[in-house]
Amino acid sequence: AAAAALMIHAGTFAQKYYTKSGSINFDVTSPSSPEKVAGVSRTATCVMDAATGAIQFAVLMKGFSFERALMEEHFNENYVESSKFPKAEFKGSITNNDAVLYSKDGTYNVKVKGKLTIHGETKEVETGGKLVIQGSKIAATAEFTVLLADYNISVPGIVSDKVSKVAKIGVSCSLEPLKN
Repeated sequence: AAAAALMIHAGTFAQKYYTKSGSINFDVTSPSSPEKVAGVSRTATCVMDAATGAIQFAVLMKGFSFERALMEEHFNENYVESSKFPKAEFKGSITNNDAVLYSKDGTYNVKVKGKLTIHGETKEVETGGKLVIQGSKIAATAEFTVLLADYNISVPGIVSDKVSKVAKIGVSCSLEPLKN
């Protein structure tokens, strides 16, 4: 009976999860800015392997929307150069994956580490996140900050009072089992 229970647990555990409607938002509003400088995309893809903790995100830069069309234009043409660098991606893993019981509903605090590529530049990032497991679905969230200069994104002096040199990034995904 113990072997059968182990087989069931391993079968549930060795599962890949996926979404193509993940939400990624970023905020580069300077403390002195009279208006919010932020964008959001709800079309990020994410694949997560429960067996290994491997996790990967990708988002098209042109998929970010802004409150003002002019901000969107500047973002795509001047800052991230979307035509040259069409997507941003993260490849990494949940470093404490063994602490997550994928077969048991609950909230799990996780640590994520990997490589983030934006604007053709790749840097190591590490942050905390949360997995909420409910039935066969996983809600994954994380927040972290990056220095724009690390990704070769410069802020012109003319807008330095509005645009921060640090981006606050939030990720939120509702993952479902990937059908083989």
